[in-house]
Amino acid sequence: MNRVLLILFLCVVCFTSCKKGYDPVADERTQADIDQKIIEDYVAATPGLGAKIKQIDSAGIKTGVYYVEERAGTGNAIFTNSTRITIDYTSRILTTGEVFAQSNNFHPSFTLGEVLRAWKLGIPYAKKGGKIRIIAASRYGYGPYDQPEIKLPANSVVDFDIELLDVTN
Repeated sequence: MNRVLLILFLCVVCFTSCKKGYDPVADERTQADIDQKIIEDYVAATPGLGAKIKQIDSAGIKTGVYYVEERAGTGNAIFTNSTRITIDYTSRILTTGEVFAQSNNFHPSFTLGEVLRAWKLGIPYAKKGGKIRIIAASRYGYGPYDQPEIKLPANSVVDFDIELLDVTN
């Protein structure tokens, strides 16, 4: 009798532990749709932005990264992952306008391969001395992770103002 009860108990435990699994691909698609709506609403609500903003396409696929060339630069740099960039930047949460990071005229240098995906895709559209604005879906910024040290909530659509001060290959 004890064996029957034990087998019955194990069967009940097995069946109750079966539930719908976590589907990260579906979650990412859902968040991508939410981000796209946030960006579209922002562009529609900002006078004059719709005529200037361009979506970056990567290998024929539309990304969730948009850019506006605020000021043209000079030069014809070829950007690779090892290209060193020196910038001045301000980073905001698109929905609130709250600044969460900025260089404060410190002018940091980075290798393009070590920056956010949004910057990897957007910065090559700027030239030395130019200024670019990049608006990016959360998956191209900080993704589904809170960044408490900079007070950035998970899945934040981000808005970057970047001045490209120097480019070194």
